[in-house]
Amino acid sequence: DHIVMQMIKHRRQYAAMVSQYCLTILTLLIGTSCTRTPDEKTLEITGSSTVAPLVAEIAKEFETLNPSFRVNVQTGGSSRGISDTIKGTADIGMVSRRLHKNEQHLESYTLAHDGIGIITHSDVDLKNLSSDNIRKVFTGSYKSWNELSKNEKKITVVHKAQGRSTSELFIKYFDLKYSDVKAHIIIGDNEQGIKNVSNIPGAIGYVSIGAAESAIKSGVAIRLLKLDGAIPSSKTVAQGKYPILRPLNLVIKNNNNAAALKFIKFAQSKKAFDIVRKLDFVPNAI
Repeated sequence: DHIVMQMIKHRRQYAAMVSQYCLTILTLLIGTSCTRTPDEKTLEITGSSTVAPLVAEIAKEFETLNPSFRVNVQTGGSSRGISDTIKGTADIGMVSRRLHKNEQHLESYTLAHDGIGIITHSDVDLKNLSSDNIRKVFTGSYKSWNELSKNEKKITVVHKAQGRSTSELFIKYFDLKYSDVKAHIIIGDNEQGIKNVSNIPGAIGYVSIGAAESAIKSGVAIRLLKLDGAIPSSKTVAQGKYPILRPLNLVIKNNNNAAALKFIKFAQSKKAFDIVRKLDFVPNAI
């Protein structure tokens, strides 16, 4: 009996040791999977909804070539990109316009160029609008398309939210105030603008030409209208023949962030040019 009791005791001790060993290994495995390696770097990038799809695609390629990096991309508009960069909550800001005078202290790097195009639902039987026509449409002087064509559809104006760089450029180009625009729908990003215009017969709005061209290639029910006879396309943007042009920029607070500079250098390199062209933007010449 004594021998049996000793065997039982040893077995219990052995089982306890094995159990503790397994628990230790499991803890180590969970800890490894839930925490980053010491050499992993995370970049936070926020801002323009026009620039975001481009930066997200560039980030995928960058992470493939640099496995120790993780790049998080969030939208919210150019103003958010500027604000987050200044506050330090973002390493890099995305800005789809030139910097204002009070933002000149930031370091700015141009990735590509884009234009702002006027889009309508594809059922609007027009190919060109004059600047005066557009002012009258967006300020409510024209209520129906029959004032410009044979289409009897009511005009639905889709306008971008105040503070968005696209709306700033639009109202500046057409010499309007934001409050002058009689909008039926206020949207944030290009995707929302394209979705609303394509879903509402008779709707009109304005978005990134690159975003609109990509949507049209995918069969979305919108059309890009000529502006005073100027064709809205990545080709005319590249040639400088379209009137509403803008740079697509990345901004940083200073040159002390080596990780941010590494990403920007890659984003401006020829390796990223194919990604820029794929999204129907015009690469910035180096």
